[in-house]
Amino acid sequence: MSGAVATPLRGPSAATEAPQPPEVHRAGHSGRKTRGGPWIPRRGTTRSSDPSGKRSEARPHRDGLRAPRPGGSRARSRRCSPSPFCPLLATVSPAHGGGAPLPGKARPGPRVGSVMASAPKRFKAAVESGAQEKSSADPLSAFLAWCGRAGVELNPKVRLSREGAVAGYGMLAAEELEAGEVLFTIPRTALLSQHTTSIHALLQEAQESLQSQSGWVPLLLALLHEYTASSSHWRPYFSLWQDFRSLDHPMFWPQEERTRLLQGTGIPEAVDKDLANIQLEYNSIILPFMETHPDIFDPKLHTLELYKELVAFVMAYSFQEPLEEEEEDEKGPNPPMMVPVADILNHVANHNANLEYSPHCLRMVTTQAVRKGQEIFNTYGQMANWQLLHMYGFAEPYPGNSHDTADIQMVTLRRAALQRAKSEAQQQLVSEQWDFLCQLEMVGEEGAFVLGWDEVLTEEELSMTLKVLCMSEEEFKEYKEQDGWEDDSDEEENSTLSNEALSRLKTPCKKLLYDSVLLTLESYGADLKAEQDLLNNKEAYEKLSRREQQALHVRYGQKRILHQLLELVQ
Repeated sequence: MSGAVATPLRGPSAATEAPQPPEVHRAGHSGRKTRGGPWIPRRGTTRSSDPSGKRSEARPHRDGLRAPRPGGSRARSRRCSPSPFCPLLATVSPAHGGGAPLPGKARPGPRVGSVMASAPKRFKAAVESGAQEKSSADPLSAFLAWCGRAGVELNPKVRLSREGAVAGYGMLAAEELEAGEVLFTIPRTALLSQHTTSIHALLQEAQESLQSQSGWVPLLLALLHEYTASSSHWRPYFSLWQDFRSLDHPMFWPQEERTRLLQGTGIPEAVDKDLANIQLEYNSIILPFMETHPDIFDPKLHTLELYKELVAFVMAYSFQEPLEEEEEDEKGPNPPMMVPVADILNHVANHNANLEYSPHCLRMVTTQAVRKGQEIFNTYGQMANWQLLHMYGFAEPYPGNSHDTADIQMVTLRRAALQRAKSEAQQQLVSEQWDFLCQLEMVGEEGAFVLGWDEVLTEEELSMTLKVLCMSEEEFKEYKEQDGWEDDSDEEENSTLSNEALSRLKTPCKKLLYDSVLLTLESYGADLKAEQDLLNNKEAYEKLSRREQQALHVRYGQKRILHQLLELVQ
């Protein structure tokens, strides 16, 4: 077994009781059309989703996510949009943690009255409750004292603790909580960003030379400095993480282990792109900047390895503030930032709290009633298990993640179509049809069709691809003459590829999709039954390393979705 870190930092274990699921409104999806790290821009247009759950039409999916957390990306309003290194991280909004309520779901106004005890008393109570834990909790006591000095207001009805949390630190209800209660308020002056770091003037002066694909360089430079400066204002905050490698992102796994455990999931390919882009960014931007400022930076101290660890830290804990709807098409995403206290909350899909933004502060607010002793969970966005493991180092056990997805690589449909072509002329037709779809920006060599539990999340692309690849030579010729336009009014009314719609596809389309799913399943190292048997055997499951368990949850969820599709199109 691999030597993995013993306990996950985020997310529930299979045995953990998650909060009761709130009413779900799926405003978007967290899949991606192309695989890659946040540092690689994705080619072609696709419906991408930001952590906030908004769906944006015809937006290029990032091969390397742009800013993170996933909330903003835990928006990440919790976290940053998918990391600039991760395709997933690019859009952050209330995704990571909060932000605007989901469309169609009213949120009660915050209950502020019960929260307004004096800050010193609030933090004295929090420190006393933390002091009841073992000596390992000392960093937490120091952090809570720092929060009090920084003006953070913590509701006395909650506590931060390792005990009772699903992983690492967490927030628990010390008393019953109602929906709409403010759990804590963080002034913007307590956020750690390129604008609040002690070297903000230096970063502002050099902003042109610090531009990058990821958009994370200014924050990462701020972290490099603040994390290693003995006099840093943020020292109590950093003390909560003795070793960023404890995040256990797949980027820290040996390549052999990553390939063996995650083959077919898309994570190894995304990590490879992340690592390549991290090194490129460090060598081409970070090193030259440090060499220009030897009084502040030392390449022997601020190494590529530390930089990589801080990238993982930003992936897992940063937030991106969502843009106003009218700003989305006019400017890029907001840069990521670190949000103390908010980043301590763990994630489940059916969360019970959300991060909200206002001009002067950020507030975590309950979205449903929380029982005494229950953990309070934020949401990192509507994220599939492969994205959670890639960016945060954990996955949700089946069937906990209602936002899980599986991919069929676009080129797999082309491969299936070529395999059924019985003559050279038919193969030539498939090639021409594929080129035509590329011109329409419906497909790409690195793109993927994204499948959810209830529907296809890239329905326009998959519908068009199936339709064109199943055309006869005459039909295709006529279709090309119309530049891909025809009277699709009836189809547009039923354009969503729900599970029911998939079962009603025309026979040639069903056959092509069925063959494509079979080819996709071949990319995994084991079949669904083997994974199911392992999950059902408690003794065998508990003998797995943590990495093996997390990888199993990712593979199993994807295979369940693919097998469900097989049944629909048989």
